Amino acid sequence: MSNKLIIDELSNIVRDGKKEVEKLLNKDQSIITESIIVPSKEEGGFFKGVVGDFQKKEVINRFIYGDNLNIMKELIKGESCPSLKGKIDLIYIDPPFLSKADYNTKISLPLKDKKVTIEKFAYSDIWKEGIVSYLKMLYPRLLLMKELLSDEGSIYVHLDWHIVHYVKILMDEIFGEDMFLNEIIWSYKSGGVSKKYFSRKHDTILLYSKTGKYIFNPQKEKSYNRGLKPYRFKGVEEFVDDIGWYTLVNMKDVWNIDMVGRTSKERVGYATQKPEKLLERIILSSTNENSIVADFFAGSGTTAAVAERLNRRWILSDMGLTSALTVQKRIIDIKGHQFLFQRLEGEELTSNGELKIKGIDKQNLKDKEELISIELEGYEIDIDNIPIEKKYKKLVEEVLEEDSLNLIDFISIDPDYNGEVFISRWQNFRENDIYKVEEFIELKLPKKQKRNIAVKVVDVFGYENKYIFEV
Repeated sequence: MSNKLIIDELSNIVRDGKKEVEKLLNKDQSIITESIIVPSKEEGGFFKGVVGDFQKKEVINRFIYGDNLNIMKELIKGESCPSLKGKIDLIYIDPPFLSKADYNTKISLPLKDKKVTIEKFAYSDIWKEGIVSYLKMLYPRLLLMKELLSDEGSIYVHLDWHIVHYVKILMDEIFGEDMFLNEIIWSYKSGGVSKKYFSRKHDTILLYSKTGKYIFNPQKEKSYNRGLKPYRFKGVEEFVDDIGWYTLVNMKDVWNIDMVGRTSKERVGYATQKPEKLLERIILSSTNENSIVADFFAGSGTTAAVAERLNRRWILSDMGLTSALTVQKRIIDIKGHQFLFQRLEGEELTSNGELKIKGIDKQNLKDKEELISIELEGYEIDIDNIPIEKKYKKLVEEVLEEDSLNLIDFISIDPDYNGEVFISRWQNFRENDIYKVEEFIELKLPKKQKRNIAVKVVDVFGYENKYIFEV
């Protein structure tokens, strides 16, 4: 479609988007709490017998699995969860870039003393009607985001050259041209050059506020003196580093921040992962401690990881199971606060496997404690139902034959399951250099005559299964 036709279509996108939101707000679709996760990873990074201490209190931090359009509608209405209309101080979104490509997640599996890699589908950035269908998707979502923002709130929309110019027109219409604050350029180094045009080595982040009284905490950056020598101006504080003398000035709108490197400790294996330093700058600039931060295209979960570290509350959503599990693992890994894993009504978590447990044992200890021991035996899965290429199915067969437990990605335990909400108080998962969960699990718990233990496992393909045992 030509640029002229796209511009002609913008008024229809705005009109239809407003009608869609109006209809949407009259529909009911609950948000269901699947589990409360109490991170149990000990200092030093080891999973031992420590069980997380569950606190009965209101929890804001959450990941919601499902279509963000319906999720935001429910967060505004507040019928199946507390309403967050006008309560979020910062929304950061990193939606698809209209790159016209599908993205896969790479899964590393141990096989015969080496590592093999298979790929599974993560998400699609291909749009049937091209730019028009992309803008039709985004416009009603931006309308709902404005409703969720507080009067002190602001929104950062992360895009690139494919679509930013059209999205800015929509943002001006929704928030008003006078609420536009910055076009931030994130400049980075990456491989690849072009002989036909200048190499594209930046993304664009559009920053808008909801009102004129938005939170903004200016961040500082180094400004090197000419000649790198001290000025010695009266009242001007100067500093020196390996490069030379500099002063600290308010940050400009061009940010030079490295992408997440292949060997970075941050890397979680998600194709479009953004660096923590980028989100740290955004969150520090536009929130205060205890502010609520939201990201409705959660991806790798960097927003939640940084918000957790900076003592902000967070709400994330995504319609990808890969994203859902990645976010949970990141928050557990940094031993964050307890949080909710929720799903939109109708978005079922699928199962396609069966965990084999060798045995469960209970042993009395001193000081009114008991030791629960669980030994895993294996894992069975229907390979024909896994949506991966045929060449990868052969590798999965070999892994199953050698050690089927290598297909388990995440395991969590509720030692006192009440039959309703699963409270995950112990977790273990595959890590970047350890591709296997613990086979033998020991939990130290207060002594109890009888308890229901629920064990939940998620395999590397995102299939989830839950088992309940009485001990």
